[in-house]
Amino acid sequence: MTKSQFLLAACVATFFGCQKPIEPTQEYWLTDPKSGILFQKVQQDHISEDSIPEIRIDSETTYQAMDGFGFTLSQGSAKHLLSMSDSARTSILQELFGSGEQDIRVNYLRLAVAASDLNEFPFSYNDLADSLATDPELENFSLSYDTLDVIPVLKQILSINPELKIMASPWSPPKWMKDNKDTRGGSLLPEFEAVYANYLVRYIQEMAKNGIAIDALTIQNEPLHPGNNPSLLMLPEQQARFIGQHLGPAFQAAGILTKIIVYDHNADRPDYPIQVLSDSIANPYINGSAFHLYGGQIEALTEVHQAFPDKNIYFTEQWVGAPGSLEGDIPWHVKNLVIGAPRNWAKTVLEWNLSSNPELTPHTDRGGCDRCLGAITIEKNIVVRNPAYYVIAHASKFVDAGSTRVDSNELPGLANVAYIRPDGKKVLIALNHSESPIQFAIQDKETRITATLNPGATGTWVW
Repeated sequence: MTKSQFLLAACVATFFGCQKPIEPTQEYWLTDPKSGILFQKVQQDHISEDSIPEIRIDSETTYQAMDGFGFTLSQGSAKHLLSMSDSARTSILQELFGSGEQDIRVNYLRLAVAASDLNEFPFSYNDLADSLATDPELENFSLSYDTLDVIPVLKQILSINPELKIMASPWSPPKWMKDNKDTRGGSLLPEFEAVYANYLVRYIQEMAKNGIAIDALTIQNEPLHPGNNPSLLMLPEQQARFIGQHLGPAFQAAGILTKIIVYDHNADRPDYPIQVLSDSIANPYINGSAFHLYGGQIEALTEVHQAFPDKNIYFTEQWVGAPGSLEGDIPWHVKNLVIGAPRNWAKTVLEWNLSSNPELTPHTDRGGCDRCLGAITIEKNIVVRNPAYYVIAHASKFVDAGSTRVDSNELPGLANVAYIRPDGKKVLIALNHSESPIQFAIQDKETRITATLNPGATGTWVW
C-alpha cells in the first residue's frame, strides 16, 4: 500500500474527511514599548526563513526548578490596596494573582518581617516603651501593625491563589537587641542572638496561625547596608554563627520547615554567601543564598552556585526609580533579571515592590526610599501599570512553579531563557537588546517557530 492509499484508508475508516497535520498550539505575547505594545497576545510572525539564526531548545539538558516570579508586598503596598473600594481591590488582586485569560498569575511574594523602609515608621514585633528594658522571654511579642494591613491583604491574595509561595526578610531586630539601640544600623548583640532566633521562630508560628505559611526566610535584608531605616549591619561571620548556633537549631527544635536563606544583598559580594556557606556548622541548615543587583554583575550568582552546587540561588529584589521608563526599564530588567537571573541559577525573580501611590509614600525617615516606583501605582481606584508589572508578567503568567529551566543557546543581541512546565509545555522568553530588528527561529525538535523582535522588545512564546 502506498502512503497516499494508507492515508485515504485511515480517513474512510474514521468516517471523517482528511485534514492536514495539526501544528502544535502556540501562544505569543509581546511587549514593544516603542510601538506602544504592552504585554499583548499577538499573532505569530510568518517570515522568510532564508538563513535566519536559531534559538535551539534542548529540553534534555535541564537546570534548576523554578519557585516563582513576583514582588514584595510592603506595608505601604498593603495600605494602598486597602484604600481602594472592595470591588476595585478585588479586581486588581485577581488580575495580579489569578489564573484567568487577563490575569498575570503572580505566584511568589516577599514580605518584611515587621517594618521595611516603605513603612510609615519603623517598628518591630517586640517594641518596649522603656528604652532600657529587655524582654528575653518575648512576652510582649505581637504581629502588631501587620494585623491591620499586610495580613488582611495577604489573606485575600491567598483566597485567589492558595499556592502562592511567601518569603520573609527582616530589616532589623527590636532595638533592645542591638548595640546602638536604634532601628537604623547597629549590630545584633551576641547575647541576644538566641533570643532573636526565637523571635523569628515566633514570627513564623504566628503567621501560620493566621493561615500564612512562610516558605523561606532570608536572615537579613541587605546586611552590608546599615544606612537604611530600619536596617542592621550583619557581617558574614556573625550570620554564620547566628544560623549554626541559634536559628538552625531553633527551627529544628520547633519543627519549622521554612527554608533558611543567607545574604540577600548585591551581586558585587559573592564572597559573603560563600563565606557563610563555608561554615561547617551553619551549612547544613542553609537552603541557599539571595541576591539584589544594585551592584555587581548577575553572573556572580553562578560563581556562588559553582562553589556550592547543592545550595539554591534566589533573586529577591530590584527597584525601578520613579518616574520610570517603559523603553529603558523594561529591557534592562528583562535582560538582567527575568532572563539573566534564571540563566545564573536563580529559582525566583522578585521586583521591589508591588505598589506605590503618586506621592511615593509611605517611607521611613533617615534613609527610607522616596523614589521607589511600584509595579502598579494606585490612586484611589485608578491603577497605572508600571515597568515592573510588564517585566514580571512576561514570566509569571507562563512559567508555573515547578517549571524546569532547559538549555537554549543565546544569539548576538538576543538574550533568552527557556523552560519546560509541569504540564509538558515549553516556554521561551526573549529580548532584543540590539539596535536593529532581529528575525530568528525557535527550534524545538520538530517544532519550529519564526519570529521578529524590534529593538527593546520582549516576547514570550508557549507551545
